[in-house]
Amino acid sequence: MLAPEHIFQKARENRARVGIGLGEDSRKVRSSVRSAEKKQYAEVVTFDSPEDMVRALHRNDVQAVVRGDLSANLTMTEIKRQFSLDHLLRAALMQPKGGRMFFLAPVGVDEGWGVESKLEFLRLSAPLFDLLEVKMEAGALSGGRMGDIGRSPDVDRTIREAMEVERRGREEGYSVEHCQILIEEAVRTKNLVIAPDGITGNIIFRTMHLVDGCVSMGAPILNLEKVFVDTSRAKRCYSDSIALASALVVQGK
Repeated sequence: MLAPEHIFQKARENRARVGIGLGEDSRKVRSSVRSAEKKQYAEVVTFDSPEDMVRALHRNDVQAVVRGDLSANLTMTEIKRQFSLDHLLRAALMQPKGGRMFFLAPVGVDEGWGVESKLEFLRLSAPLFDLLEVKMEAGALSGGRMGDIGRSPDVDRTIREAMEVERRGREEGYSVEHCQILIEEAVRTKNLVIAPDGITGNIIFRTMHLVDGCVSMGAPILNLEKVFVDTSRAKRCYSDSIALASALVVQGK
């Protein structure tokens, strides 16, 4: 089962060299660095620019990176440029109040459109769960219950896609279930929740994290050969994000 203590322990075992972006709110980032180092999650290095931070990751000067409060647009652009990627896929680690942790994907508005993209999330998330030594239990959400078929072409499309993700995902050996629109059940039984599309996923993330105060450790980029944890600048502390980045490092690689 995914739990904060499990991630913190793996971070302390790894004690990786982690970079973090230092933007406008430098006091918050520096305070997070002191907290993470005091708890022995990582050895942390700060960077003032996305270009320098991503270059350090590319050159293995650091083993992992946390965006911190640097510009999301500039940082993502720099990752694509330096690693020659045409798109990025992220999964946000969420912990609802009083609930169990799970990864939510997609969280970018341009991500997760169509069956193939959602299957890509499934395939790329599997190694992440292997690193955390947790069995992946995935739930594909759609825009309605099975009884809602016929009410709207858009709802029908999301149901068909989620059913196809379930069928093909199981053929590939993954534990995945079409959870219909029942997110309240999915978050209690699954540790990877796949939204119908990127807009829906982003709204779920923002509602949970920015409105209801759900904790989000950050969103690892799944289709990157290095460890990069994206973060929201609305976070009050990045210490847990640094721990997640350190926990995902494969030592000796």
